[in-house]
Amino acid sequence: MADASRDVTTRQIPTAMGLLYVADHPGDGPALVLMHGFPDDSRIYNRLVPLLSPRRAVAFDFLGYGGSDRPRTGTLDSAGHVHQLGAVLDELGIETAVLVGHDASGPVAIDYALTAPDRVGQLILLNSYYGHAPALRLPEMIRLLADPDMTPLADAMLNDPDQRMWLLAHTARQFGGDPLDPDSVAVAAIVPQFFGEAGRLDALPAIRAWTAALACDLDAQDQRIAQGQLAGLDIPVGLVFGALDRYLTPHLAANLASLFPTADTHLVDGASHWPQCDRPKAVAELIR
Repeated sequence: MADASRDVTTRQIPTAMGLLYVADHPGDGPALVLMHGFPDDSRIYNRLVPLLSPRRAVAFDFLGYGGSDRPRTGTLDSAGHVHQLGAVLDELGIETAVLVGHDASGPVAIDYALTAPDRVGQLILLNSYYGHAPALRLPEMIRLLADPDMTPLADAMLNDPDQRMWLLAHTARQFGGDPLDPDSVAVAAIVPQFFGEAGRLDALPAIRAWTAALACDLDAQDQRIAQGQLAGLDIPVGLVFGALDRYLTPHLAANLASLFPTADTHLVDGASHWPQCDRPKAVAELIR
């Protein structure tokens, strides 16, 4: 994938659970804070970040992923992700941010906005979800990892490197990708989470913890929806969805948009689950 550096400053931000890897690309405010889901890391934005200039863009890895510390499994819950986002904003002195959430970090962005609306100028959600929407279809790999009844099978597959790679290749094809493409998002940001790289441990404990909590997280999100919390959120919301995503589809985007008082929805033609990788210029124009 392309080099995302443009006078980037990288740092390790301390939290009670470990150090967060952060890449801060200087520019004009309000800062764009870019978050990843599972099972990838901040490198999913490598093609997008250079196109966001002159805006300030901050991308970071949640604990357990990418260049961040590997803490104890018990600390890797959804509330922890919200706290990690807050730690990044505090450490960088960002009073008001535009939160960009992709996939499982979309709910993190929404939950942070619900707890600290004065610090969020806008929400931008890329192929994400919130709650048990009728149109929500989770990838088979995620369903396998999230189902407690399938834990023995999931453990057996992940403990076998060949089965682990087969699972990734199958999932890449389901998303319309080529698992052998060296420039793909899978090779750059997903495979390292499953196999480790350059002295870094894999992110399997973090992946298993996030997926294991998925059912409870969706239930909690349903409660917030039922309580009218999203309907009362007075923050601009933009949804940018790859039109070819077979799982988090345009139908899901329409459902997600309906949860907010107002939301603009944009479908990116020719893009699948990672529109910021497939069509970075189009996504950059929408975000700017």
